[in-house]
Amino acid sequence: MTNRRQFIAGLSAAGIATGWTGLAHADDTESAWARIHRTQTLRIGAVAGASPYYNKDLASGQWQGFMIDFANDLASSLKVKLEINETTWGNSVLDLQSNKIDVFFGLNPTPQRALVVDFSDPLFNNAFVLIARKDFAPKTWDELNKPDVKIAVDIGSSHDQVVTKMCPNAQIIRLEKAADATLAVQTGRADAQVIAVVLALTVISKNPSIGHLVLPTPTQATTTNLGFRKETDRQWLEYVNKWIAQTRASGKVKQVVLSNMQTLSGVKPEQIPAEISF
Repeated sequence: MTNRRQFIAGLSAAGIATGWTGLAHADDTESAWARIHRTQTLRIGAVAGASPYYNKDLASGQWQGFMIDFANDLASSLKVKLEINETTWGNSVLDLQSNKIDVFFGLNPTPQRALVVDFSDPLFNNAFVLIARKDFAPKTWDELNKPDVKIAVDIGSSHDQVVTKMCPNAQIIRLEKAADATLAVQTGRADAQVIAVVLALTVISKNPSIGHLVLPTPTQATTTNLGFRKETDRQWLEYVNKWIAQTRASGKVKQVVLSNMQTLSGVKPEQIPAEISF
């Protein structure tokens, strides 16, 4: 079995073998791999109010969440410090493109996004569900795809992408944040919110009066991946994919996700739909 020291040593050797250059002169074309090692800093984006993915304590400014735990583990494997920059789901791609961050944890690899950023292998599996008002209980996506159905989403997100694909005939209410879409359901402005199951469970666990969880069929499965700025040097992406493989093989992904869901959101493992497997 490969231990952490052997893992890092092997990756470093691979970096040298493939011609890792650019550490001496930082410029606009410096690769993320080179910049991380030159500055000894890993820059990530984080979304406030997106528990259990990300959670920022307003009093202390401290960040929590399973993406923060994963980011800390990745930084530790690199032996660098972690720098957290606040962003939004919608702005995360722009932050990658403009080189404000080195990686973003929690992007769904849609074809549109793949044109402008690169993606890692899947970190864990996910699915799209509804937070529906109490008296609204559709069973299929076809039942949602009607002109009199109002669906709220956060603009530019993977939620927006899936509802655009599955429900082109519905009234789609696009709002700035996922919390705004939830409020639209709560106030009766929307019949349902399309959202990833992890976030939906968190919202309903904290405030059951908002609505109920619906998993429409056919299940729209997705994956949670890491996003990267497109560049010719592939060493950073290759390193992260090897880190993901090792983390998944150890069982740590499921452990970190379930632990944060229970600690930050009060969601117990038995509340997770049987169709969802991390």
